[in-house]
Amino acid sequence: MTRLLSLLLAISTLGASAQYVGFNNKEIRYIKGHGNEPAYQSLVTAANQALDETPNPIDTIRTEGLLAGNPKKTATREALKDMNKIYALALACRVRGDSKYLKKATQYLLSWANANHPNGDPIDDTNLDRCIEAYDMIKDRLEKDDYQTITGWLQLTALAELKGRHYRPERPGFYNNWHSHRLKIVGEIAFAIGDTALQGYTIRELKTQLEKNLNPDGSSVDFALRDALHYHVYDLEPLLKLSIVLQRATGVDYYAYTTPSGASIKKSVDWLLPYLNGRKTHPEFVKSTVDFDRKRAQNNEAAYKAGTLFEPINGIQTLYLASWFDPSLLPLAQQLSSKERQPASWLSAGTSLLPIRHFF
Repeated sequence: MTRLLSLLLAISTLGASAQYVGFNNKEIRYIKGHGNEPAYQSLVTAANQALDETPNPIDTIRTEGLLAGNPKKTATREALKDMNKIYALALACRVRGDSKYLKKATQYLLSWANANHPNGDPIDDTNLDRCIEAYDMIKDRLEKDDYQTITGWLQLTALAELKGRHYRPERPGFYNNWHSHRLKIVGEIAFAIGDTALQGYTIRELKTQLEKNLNPDGSSVDFALRDALHYHVYDLEPLLKLSIVLQRATGVDYYAYTTPSGASIKKSVDWLLPYLNGRKTHPEFVKSTVDFDRKRAQNNEAAYKAGTLFEPINGIQTLYLASWFDPSLLPLAQQLSSKERQPASWLSAGTSLLPIRHFF
């Protein structure tokens, strides 16, 4: 632990014991009472398998801007399989209370904390969701030195997002989906480690992002740039995840929050609904202004071929996330999940908290 990290941790960990990103004590009690849930059982199986496996951290996460098949992207995808293992171990630790899960989860987290070097790229860092959720669930059970090492790594990851070469608010395209993912990761880390300065930044910037990224009619900047619902969804998901964390931590509903121009996350979810319930279709990427979309199509990545119709299955996670605020969206999410043979569980909807809120 460097002197800088020690100082940062000393001044910024007020309220770090609160749990707003992973399951809190009340939610863990609920899970204990519903241990026959198939999704929970699958996570226990994953945790037991991870007990006999070795962490596979990568020094730098690299996915952004790389085509499928790129060796760096392939290596990253393999390393990121650790995220679900860490999460499964942390949840098994909390629910079962067995120290073997805590010991192994700690080993995985320390391996990543010691090996990984944040590069400040939000599209790369957005993959750390499960790791942050896991940390949040077991942080008060970590040994002091382990806690400081892991917390320090997460804090450096957040700070790299705000100080790296990708952080350029003066750039015209700054407020696209990249910034939505940046705010999600910074916000999740801020509330997991109790960094009040980063918490304040996240809340202020979210309001700005909603004003500049979403349109009053419900469409988004990313949809206009890419002519693809794929990117409208990719933009909404981090905004929704962050809004859930903020609602849990502050009680404020940023899902319904309306910007001065009249935009809101709710309007942008409503705008998407006709494409998810089958009333509308959209040929993707036909008028995209981004050259990388064409490169992906040329690389035989089928989903990026101009004219390919948007698949409603790609909006399932958005629906589950939005259902945290509006449970009326849950039936459509479950219908699409069943139709596409996707998991329709509050434990496997893409984030650990959904839609468990509606069971209390």
